[in-house]
Amino acid sequence: HPSTSTVTSTPTARPQVVDSAAAAQAYTALETIEELAKEWNEGGPNVLRAGGLSVRDLKRTATALDTTEPVAAFWVELAYAAGLLAADGEADERYAPTPAYDQWPDLPPAERWARLATAWLGATRTSGLVGGQDSKGRTLAALGPDLDRGAAPEVRRHVLGLLASLPDGTAPDPESVLARLRWERPLRGAAAGRPEDLRARIAAWTLTEAEMLGVTGRGALSSHGRALIAPDSVDGGESGAMGSFPKPASRTAAATPGELSAVGLHAARALAPHLPDPLDHVLLQADLTAVAPGPLLRPLAETLSVIADIESRGGATVYRFTPASVRRALDAGLSASDLHAFLAAHSRTPVPQPLSYLIDDMARRHGHLRIGSASAYVRCDDEAVLDEILADRRSHALRLRRLAPTVLAAQADPTTLLDGLRSMGLAPAAESAEGDVLVTRAHAHRTPPRTPPAPVPDGPPVPAPTLLGAAVRAIRAGDQAATVVRKTLPEPASAAPGGELPRTTSAETLATVQAAALTGSALWIGYVNAEGAASQRVIAPVRVEGGFVTAYDHTADEVRTYPLHRITGVAELADDPA
Repeated sequence: HPSTSTVTSTPTARPQVVDSAAAAQAYTALETIEELAKEWNEGGPNVLRAGGLSVRDLKRTATALDTTEPVAAFWVELAYAAGLLAADGEADERYAPTPAYDQWPDLPPAERWARLATAWLGATRTSGLVGGQDSKGRTLAALGPDLDRGAAPEVRRHVLGLLASLPDGTAPDPESVLARLRWERPLRGAAAGRPEDLRARIAAWTLTEAEMLGVTGRGALSSHGRALIAPDSVDGGESGAMGSFPKPASRTAAATPGELSAVGLHAARALAPHLPDPLDHVLLQADLTAVAPGPLLRPLAETLSVIADIESRGGATVYRFTPASVRRALDAGLSASDLHAFLAAHSRTPVPQPLSYLIDDMARRHGHLRIGSASAYVRCDDEAVLDEILADRRSHALRLRRLAPTVLAAQADPTTLLDGLRSMGLAPAAESAEGDVLVTRAHAHRTPPRTPPAPVPDGPPVPAPTLLGAAVRAIRAGDQAATVVRKTLPEPASAAPGGELPRTTSAETLATVQAAALTGSALWIGYVNAEGAASQRVIAPVRVEGGFVTAYDHTADEVRTYPLHRITGVAELADDPA
């Protein structure tokens, strides 16, 4: 039926517009992965006892990424499939970036995207299953052990093959794509048309994930998306539209975790011209925000993320300066003059007066209070400030007492004391034993070296060539045993007609086997094993002694020993098997 086997589509935009939209989404994907790694940089969520991420931790991750839980599960699984996140394997096992992530930011953006895209295309892990239930009614967790589906890579490639068969800039109707897949691979019996059809669900997820990853733009396959499919896979996709699925990429042809395959390099080269060039400037505004009109150079972006908080992402990223963010920059070792010079050097607009006042005010207050360990102490040259702290009811939980006119001691540890005074609106600074201001930096937590998870194929493993050869030889030997021309022994009943087991006396059997061992000829025998199963075999006797015959069994392709009393009869072959 043409109506059920044709993918309906609508021209959406020029190919250049599709490529630009897909490239923008690809860059967003890279930023999301980096944001996820930063969130887990000092040690991410704990690993559940059964493996995977808890529901609460997935919600926290979704909040940090400013997205929904299913989308957060996709990014977490993608980073895991690319070998950028893994469990650290310690006693209190947690998820954290792998050592491979340390080299990740230094790669060109197009190559980073190609690594993500190739990992997604060949992964058997299916993030769309997160939140569902397995056969035992247990909830499937992100990064859990039960998310592998062997059909996923095949379905993803087939869906992209269908998109590649459409004209450039054309987006298909998702329902027609699913109908096409059902028409090409109909389910048997009562399973047909069920909403739980796994292949249909994976196909629907593929269309959504390809858009989030930047493989498609506005629903149409981009030029770098076409390059992502190997030439043979593209042909397979077009032939798949005629009713057959393309073959998934071979594991042996895939690149190692530290390398990028030829297909990935081809896709990276196709994407690179569409990615915007990094900028070295921002636009400061009077409302204490800075607008980055495009992607920033990495040193600029990293420093700006310390000084300000990211308020919104997109084509233009908005950063907001707050007292907490400026204090964070001062805690990291930057001075007020450093901040003024940095903003003046990287802003295309004059530095607003409110921002200058904010920096100067925080710098003047920063370090005015010094905190150390006594368990902890507070010292300040201004006695009036210490009087205010002691009189404030919010400081009672810190159990402060005055040791000197300019020193207060606390029963709380320095970290608790810092947080308590900051909650009171003060801006204390931590102090070392020598009286110097401590510079705080985030401690990076890394897992031991990890490799990305290997895709799990669907169904039994492919048999080895040796096993296939042995099976063929066994089948041929069995056919030969049933059809070979046998010599007629003196007694007419020596060999039963019609392929039945031969029947000879014990004396005839022993004599014939001994003669065959001397001449090196082959025999056709009937044999009954210990379970009473009868079979026909072609053997070449080697040695006869002790009531046993040792022979090369052409059917099994190995040397075996048979008890003579279990041989029902023998017959010589007209021609020895080759």
